[in-house]
This record gives sequence, C-alpha cells and structure tokens, in this order.
Amino acid sequence: MFNVGDKIVYPMHGAGTIDSIEEKNILGENQAYYVIKMPGEVKVMVPTAKAEQIGVRNVIGKEEAEKVISILGEDETQMSQNWNKRYRDNMEKMKSGSIYEVADVVRNLSFKQKEKGLSTGEKKMLNNAKQILVSELVLAEHASQDEVEELIENKINVSFEEYRAPHQAVDLNSNVVNKFIPFEDESNSSENL
Repeated sequence: MFNVGDKIVYPMHGAGTIDSIEEKNILGENQAYYVIKMPGEVKVMVPTAKAEQIGVRNVIGKEEAEKVISILGEDETQMSQNWNKRYRDNMEKMKSGSIYEVADVVRNLSFKQKEKGLSTGEKKMLNNAKQILVSELVLAEHASQDEVEELIENKINVSFEEYRAPHQAVDLNSNVVNKFIPFEDESNSSENL
C-alpha cells in the first residue's frame, strides 16, 4: 500500500508522485485508485488493488541510481541482429519495470543508433526508455530533468568512445617528437662525443 506523496514507478510509464487516492465508480463498481502525477503534468490512475500486480514499486535510492549510471558506462550487452527479435527482447526488458533493464535498453539502442541508426520503431522505443529512465533518476537524484538528461548522454558518449568507436593505432616510430628532434642510435651518439 502506497500513500499520498510517495514517489513510485509505473512500468512502461515512468516515475511520478502519488497526488491522491480517490474512490471512483466505474461500470457500477467502486474502486480506489492512486492518482499519480507524472512528468509533463500528466496524471495516471492505477487501481490500488492491482498496483503490485502491475509492477508499481518505489523509486530507487541514491545507491541504486549510481548502479544505473554505471550500467550506462558499460559495453552493450548481446542483442539479436534480427530487429524484430531485438525489439521484442527490449520490450520485455521495459515491461519488467526494472530500472536496470531500462538502462540496458537505453545504452544498447543508443550504441546501435550511433553505429548505424535505428528503425522508426526502435527510435520511439529509445525515446520512451530514456523518458522512463530520466523520470526515475530525477526523483532518485533530486536533480533537474536537464541535469539527468545531460548525465545520461555524457555517460553513453564516453562508454561508446571507450567500447565501440574505432581507435587509431599509434605508430611509435612516427612520434611527433621524432619528427622534430631526431634521435640517433646510442652506438652513433657515443662516437660523436
């Protein structure tokens, strides 16, 4: 049972605050609902009796938020090359309600977008996953939406550079210093002294 003011997560929708608990008569049946205020002034009603079954849970704490951020800094997990299967797998992760799974989807799809672009469906999924991730991290980190979005983008950009961006091999023989300061062999330099 949640109370007014509790910060909760509604799977597939994101995090919000319980604004009120109201009794509604729908189709001749009285039922109690959590009225959740979501980002963007959206309000969602969830039947209190089914909240747990639906997967409504409390917002993560600071420690869990740090773990989520670290997931964004890891290399992508294995995904199917078949976009249809990949889409279904990612949808299952998002439906799970686990913020860690959502972070995994955001990172993986962000990498894929940087490498070769996404289909319209996957772009939509990435935007939805980011929105869910941001909404919960804003409440967990007590930060603004802009700060959290920037943190996520920076973390993904750094991890993409580390794990996926093509790195140029460094040729030690063409070192910049060697171009300007020619070094002789030790055998030659001892003769010149």
